[in-house]
Amino acid sequence: MNEQPTGETIQQAVLLAGRAPSLHNSQPWHWTYDGHTLRLFAVPGRMLPATDKSGRQLLISCGVALDHLRAAMAAAGWRIHLARFPDPNRREHLTNITFERARIVTEGDRARADAILRRHTDRLPFQAPSGWSDFEQVLRSTFEPSAVTLDVLRDDSRPALARASEMTAALRRYDAGYHAELSWWTGHVVAEAGVPKEVLVSPEERQRVGVARTFPAAPTGDRRGQVTDDHSVILVLSTSSDTPDDMVRCGEVLSTVLLECTLAGYATCPLTHLTETPQSRAVVRELIRHPALPQALIRVGIAPEPEQSMPATPRRPLHEILDMPESVRPAR
Repeated sequence: MNEQPTGETIQQAVLLAGRAPSLHNSQPWHWTYDGHTLRLFAVPGRMLPATDKSGRQLLISCGVALDHLRAAMAAAGWRIHLARFPDPNRREHLTNITFERARIVTEGDRARADAILRRHTDRLPFQAPSGWSDFEQVLRSTFEPSAVTLDVLRDDSRPALARASEMTAALRRYDAGYHAELSWWTGHVVAEAGVPKEVLVSPEERQRVGVARTFPAAPTGDRRGQVTDDHSVILVLSTSSDTPDDMVRCGEVLSTVLLECTLAGYATCPLTHLTETPQSRAVVRELIRHPALPQALIRVGIAPEPEQSMPATPRRPLHEILDMPESVRPAR
């Protein structure tokens, strides 16, 4: 009988995967493990229908969690094999995951898993990322470009992105459903989900970033005042189509980008509001100058040492995101 990961190994990996970023920290994933196969499901009840009308961001979020799990299992000495969308009658069943022992666990495997705990979404302005050109070559080698395209926007694209960000806010000014979701999920914590007010940006800070989402419960003040303007590099991840498989794969690459940037000492901030409306998404599509469909943007830069530590965004407890039978659970 082939050796399989223990229940304890799976629990630890799922907890690390649960650190994945998601739309407003909604954490729309669920796992089951039977001692042989780990299954990943999207949770439609955690979809934000006014913000994420098509469900694209729900699937991208699950893809990030999937790649986080891959990193966690690699550090634990396991390689994973995926059977994607195995049940045509249950589209929320995203993948079946099986395992084989790794021949070796590299320092890189361990470092990437450690980066999961260090990574966080930083919405404040950044200094320019030093050594970017060399790092970009390394970054592009860490994922397969056939499924997802990575573009680095030129500096002169910032005014157009800022206008697209403002246009997105204007188009939603009277969208009561969108504002209700935003108020529910941001500015406080609800059942171990949501975004604390302290990690949002104030109006003054947002003005210096230029492309940030507008939050209704933003804090006051102007932190990181030494960074007078945002000098981040802005990346775009795109796919050839909008299928569910494209979304999950895009999330996996998004995870890789975030963790590799963290390993390099860069701060990151995913930007999804710029692809949530057709009008702003069209602006981004013009900026990448090829016919792919933009799915997510990421700001990358250097964050000076904070004057005060930010609270960690909460995560759902293990019993809410993982089911396994008693026969597989670790002994207490």
